[in-house]
Amino acid sequence: MHNQYDLFFRGIETQNVGNVFTYAVSFKCPLHFCRNPGTVVFGERLINMYKQSHFSRSLLARVAWCVACIAFATASVARAEEARSAASRDTATPLASLLQGDAPQSLTDLKAIQTHVQKLIEQVLPTTVAVQVGPAQGSGVIISPEGYVLTAAHVSGEPGRDAWLVLHDGTRVSGTTLGVYRTLDAGLIKINQTQPGQVWQHASMGESKDVVPGQWCLAAGHPGGFQTNRPPVVRLGRVLSLNDNSTITTDCTLIGGDSGGPLFGMDGKVIGVNSRIGNQLTVNLHVPVNTFRDEWDRLSRSESWGHTPGREPFLGVQGEPESNEPTIHRVFPGTPAADAGLMPGDTVLRFAGRSVPDFTTLQSYVSDEEPGNRVTLVIRRNQRTLEIQLVIGLRNN
Repeated sequence: MHNQYDLFFRGIETQNVGNVFTYAVSFKCPLHFCRNPGTVVFGERLINMYKQSHFSRSLLARVAWCVACIAFATASVARAEEARSAASRDTATPLASLLQGDAPQSLTDLKAIQTHVQKLIEQVLPTTVAVQVGPAQGSGVIISPEGYVLTAAHVSGEPGRDAWLVLHDGTRVSGTTLGVYRTLDAGLIKINQTQPGQVWQHASMGESKDVVPGQWCLAAGHPGGFQTNRPPVVRLGRVLSLNDNSTITTDCTLIGGDSGGPLFGMDGKVIGVNSRIGNQLTVNLHVPVNTFRDEWDRLSRSESWGHTPGREPFLGVQGEPESNEPTIHRVFPGTPAADAGLMPGDTVLRFAGRSVPDFTTLQSYVSDEEPGNRVTLVIRRNQRTLEIQLVIGLRNN
């Protein structure tokens, strides 16, 4: 035979309860009413049971009844939370929105991101290579069937050097360094063809101008340098900023050896190349892939230009305030221009063999040089044409 409290506890287990929203304290303990009308009836039965019980006047009965009410409330909340979770799982955020930075709202969203990233790694890993040029070690990414490899300028060094590249499966192939654009740290390498018509597995170049803060990305490389039996290492992160289309900043953790490795968008296309480590381990800089696209002709012709980041070149001259003519208005004392004998009123005709149509172009040419480079200027002074040798200076030195 079951007493009233046995029936009470069995009743709790059989109710389809909703979300608790209020309580009453008629008998100095909580009585929960729920959005499910049937539960309200059930609550009223609890009251009647309490009143009718011959134990109702005892302290033990009151304690037992309060415990039962607490259990009832707990079951209500648990079932409500389970219902909400189930509803959330059934409502998945579109994957494209998640990959562009929308916050995942459910376990389904997290699993969708995970599955996509796992497939993406299988797709892009074979295109990531280790690079060794002399004592320098870094990484790179093959971006054409002919074997062109994007890397960082500080990894490839200078044009015409022998390079060794290690593919994802450990195969070693030889290559040659091509052009370097030091200002933005962009370098190019070409794998040497050993078989006619050889085709290399490669990644596609994306559009870095379309990169937006918050979007997910994947960095790959060989941290610490190439290690036998270790494939390229990948790190998932998000884009923090795109600075004037000259630098992409992400929170993908990079260390030495990752330089030159690829930064992939979630479509598997290269959006950047690992360049420099920031002051914080999770703030790192990448060369936008559009830099390589915009400067492809010069890079593929093995040209070398620009300056190492942080080493800004300068001459020490100022142009005419109201004109863009390449005429020098002022020469600052103690600068390379003063040491070379440039004077106010000189008009620069050619700089390092290139025509100078205006002062803006002259500034651009200077920016392309590395401090310490020796260049020849052709100038016009008092109707005479002169050649002047000048050593590019290091600003703030």
